[in-house]
Amino acid sequence: MDWSPVLISMKTASLSIFITFFLGIFAAGVVIRLKNETSKIICDGILTLPLVLPPTVAGFFLLYLFGVKRPIGQFFIDFFGVKIAFSWGATVLAAVVMSFPLMYRSARGAFEQVDPDLTAAARTLGMSEWEIFWKVLFANATPGILSGGVLAFARGLGEFGATSMIAGNIAGKTRTLPMAVYSEVSAGNMGAADRYVAVIVVIAFISILLMNLGALRAGGRKHGA
Repeated sequence: MDWSPVLISMKTASLSIFITFFLGIFAAGVVIRLKNETSKIICDGILTLPLVLPPTVAGFFLLYLFGVKRPIGQFFIDFFGVKIAFSWGATVLAAVVMSFPLMYRSARGAFEQVDPDLTAAARTLGMSEWEIFWKVLFANATPGILSGGVLAFARGLGEFGATSMIAGNIAGKTRTLPMAVYSEVSAGNMGAADRYVAVIVVIAFISILLMNLGALRAGGRKHGA
């Protein structure tokens, strides 16, 4: 069994969740502070769009933006000597884009469940907005945020459609676990496909267990309080 798809997928999912985690929290914090409801609805729609788009369509847009002969892709080549399309970085880009909405919506939902009286009390105590965000909002929304992080990690690990469009299926370079399953099935190697599927199922199940354990601990702390 070739373990390179496993290593590529784990590296991709790990880096993508690191990026998505902070981007999602930041975006959620910005959106919940918007005063204009129309602006909030529009921003929410744009940030959630990759969640409802077919992954291949999202990948098409990424390829349109970051392709070798496209403005952004050409900019990275000319100024940094980095080709994004059909590189390992493209697998990370696809995973970030497709997992971001899960992180964003989980963080936003968790923030909105925090009692507004807590933030009001913090303001009366003279805390800055930065301190309120981290010490009040983030601290009380941590269980929901972590659950979103687990879901986003699993989504990045299982990304296929957008990855196939922007990164391709290059063995040892961009072939992630889902791409490896597709390749083996296409070649008629069902035994190898079975093993890759088993790895994905185990990782996904562990992710669900971690998310449920986090929810149980959060519930226990609330009941204890």
